[in-house]
Amino acid sequence: MKTLRFIGTEAFISNQEYAKKNISHVAHNLYPLLLKACYLHEKEDLIVILLENWPLPDFNFGQLLGKSLDCPEDISHWACQRSLTACLKGLKNYVLNCSTTYSKRLTVVDLTAIQDIEFQPCKCKKTLGRWARTEMIAQLCFDLLTDMQALDFLPSVFDVHIDVLLNLFVTEKNYELVVQALLMRCHCPLKIRCIDFRADSLALRKLFYILRLAEPTSIHKLEIVHNVRLELPHVEVLLNNLTFPQLRSLTLPAKTFNVTYYTAEDDAVLSVIGEKLSNMEYLTELSLSFSTLTGRLRKLLSPLKTPLKVLELSNCDLSNVDMAYLANSLHADHLELLDLSGHKVAELFPSTFLKLLYKASYSLNTLVLEECDIGDMNIHFMEMGLIHCVKLENYKFTGNPLTSIALRRIFRVLAKLPSLKYIEFPVPQDCYPPDVSYPLDEITLTKFDHHKYDNVKESLCRILRQAAREDISAVTPLFGTYDSAIEETSSELGVCLLTSFKDALQSFTSSLQKL
Repeated sequence: MKTLRFIGTEAFISNQEYAKKNISHVAHNLYPLLLKACYLHEKEDLIVILLENWPLPDFNFGQLLGKSLDCPEDISHWACQRSLTACLKGLKNYVLNCSTTYSKRLTVVDLTAIQDIEFQPCKCKKTLGRWARTEMIAQLCFDLLTDMQALDFLPSVFDVHIDVLLNLFVTEKNYELVVQALLMRCHCPLKIRCIDFRADSLALRKLFYILRLAEPTSIHKLEIVHNVRLELPHVEVLLNNLTFPQLRSLTLPAKTFNVTYYTAEDDAVLSVIGEKLSNMEYLTELSLSFSTLTGRLRKLLSPLKTPLKVLELSNCDLSNVDMAYLANSLHADHLELLDLSGHKVAELFPSTFLKLLYKASYSLNTLVLEECDIGDMNIHFMEMGLIHCVKLENYKFTGNPLTSIALRRIFRVLAKLPSLKYIEFPVPQDCYPPDVSYPLDEITLTKFDHHKYDNVKESLCRILRQAAREDISAVTPLFGTYDSAIEETSSELGVCLLTSFKDALQSFTSSLQKL
């Protein structure tokens, strides 16, 4: 519930012209309140004025727009294009403000708390995603330097020093602009400080160069994804030449590791990489999805001195040896998110998988078992594994050939888990034609009896209602969970995929011609 103070603030900004004239008379400790009210109601002009005259030493987006006593609504996930653009415009004006009576105290702008979600609750319904924010702030730094050189400003403008904490998202399309901003950082009053770094569709040479510019010693999260052709030797070069002492989370692209073709020398390199990872004392999240790690998981993870809390190993072709190591490792007791999608856990390693779930049961928050070939015959197996997961909040098991009868059995178990909030379940097998085979392709995926599915979903929701668990959300995302990064750069990603396909065809054609 909003306090009278916040309601009064909303009344003050409701007349924008009046607010513009009188905002300079507002006490400095009310600026955070004014900003949240203006952001909530998309008062762009007022946001610009507030930022231009910001009287406090820091501007922390998460704290300013998060829950507060005056306004309990958390709007830090509003990546509103209009309001965010106004914030950045006001920040530029703040630097250029040359008034002799104006005291500048701002030293830190923290934008890392901005969250990107599928449906924007703001009025304009337009989002300024992480990639666009990276580009806009890089352009802002460049324009700021240009304006400072072109116009006659007081020398004091050059003394302004503001650290802008940012989560960078770099692709081929915005690479040059971001590099310019990072190279000119020593001259620009706005100093980009990278906290999280995501790279997609970049050549390795460019990746290594921009990572060095981004100051890897300050990076907490590093995501190298999709169209970055990173392989075993490249990882060794990266970790030998750059150090990441603050790294908490590491994501490597598909096929980074492929132990199927490793020689003894390659195995030695894998051990070196494990040792390098062990030097990152804060590393607790590791994603190695779509890398072939058969029989080598221990070699990579055993050197780690800090237990992992997040481990994504989907489609890594793990063996019984890998699962036995994982179930008995120091990581098992600390896992909060585990993704083993693409592995036939019930068929290949039932006992070690159940042991892993039991050991992780008091910490596991999210379990992902998509396309694991879990069928009706494995229901009792899954019931035994899930019943102990008392901390589980999210369970995702789409893509498994389960009938409606089996789903109802699983939901009766899930309804007993006290912390569960979210379920992603598959379209029942009996909603498809009898001749379909798993895993389903994209065309077959949508060709099911929608009326029958609706009836099944209603019966599953009824089970939750009868157990007084209406707080659990159960959905079937046919094409996976929303990914803001992919959504934002889908056109560029598509071009890269087409280019790769074209190169593969040309290589294949050349090989045929040689024959």
